[in-house]
Amino acid sequence: MKKILLILSFLICGNAFSQILSSNLEKKTLALGEVNRLVIKIDNVHELQVVSAPKNELLPFHFEEIKDSIGQNQNSYERKIEFSVYEEGKFTIPELEFNVGGKVLKTIPYEIDVVNTAQKGDQINDIMNNKDVKLETKDYWELYKFYILAALAVIALIIAIIMFVKWGRKSKSSPVVATNQTLKELDSLKKKKYIEGGDFRSFYVELIDISRKFIARQYQLPADVLLTDDLIDVLKKNNTISQENERIVEDVFLRGDLVKFAKTFPDQTTMEKDFADIRDFVKRSSKDLEFENLRKDA
Repeated sequence: MKKILLILSFLICGNAFSQILSSNLEKKTLALGEVNRLVIKIDNVHELQVVSAPKNELLPFHFEEIKDSIGQNQNSYERKIEFSVYEEGKFTIPELEFNVGGKVLKTIPYEIDVVNTAQKGDQINDIMNNKDVKLETKDYWELYKFYILAALAVIALIIAIIMFVKWGRKSKSSPVVATNQTLKELDSLKKKKYIEGGDFRSFYVELIDISRKFIARQYQLPADVLLTDDLIDVLKKNNTISQENERIVEDVFLRGDLVKFAKTFPDQTTMEKDFADIRDFVKRSSKDLEFENLRKDA
């Protein structure tokens, strides 16, 4: 009997001091643009630090966050998010991670059905009958002049791009020029101190964007339009990039996707290593191209 009471005491004490995460979604069916609310609460925090995705970046793509408020006292943590969705369909809020003093807690996933209420048989009637208005040439000019001017501007831009590609690309697209330009962009990213400030989402978004543009320029691959998995598959089938550089791109890009959707929270050491690896990859890229040229000559 004493052993049973002792075990029950340990269980009660353990539950009393462990963190309890709960979440509540106000609506699971929304109209287009309708505001919904998600509340996450953690009890028994005991003054521990709660780490999660930054404000307005907790929810994944398609969820337009309107308000994101965080409140914490000695014993509880509460985060309230208001959001809307502007596309029809079914969308999922995945498990959201919250790190409480080194212990990771996760919410349950939610599925939301977004509908267009205007398509449910509502009849829309005009307030008054339409009136015919005769327009003259100057009236049509006033109505469409901005479109005409915009079209002319687009045509001029297309001509300028064609001329640039035809006469200016050769002098500005050499491997050395692309490498130096990308190294300057990486230096600018480093100066923003995202790593020191713990802003891992902004860091990986800009790091991968710089890397994609570099791969597109240096290796003539559509890296700026391909999804990560498709890009990795193209790199593996392409004989230009070395296996070492291919591995770096795969590791950093996959980690960047996880960070973007709040599925992982890298530490400062990991971010520093990923930055250094991408920088080394950029510097080594010219060797990849030299090897490719030698192979073609052979």
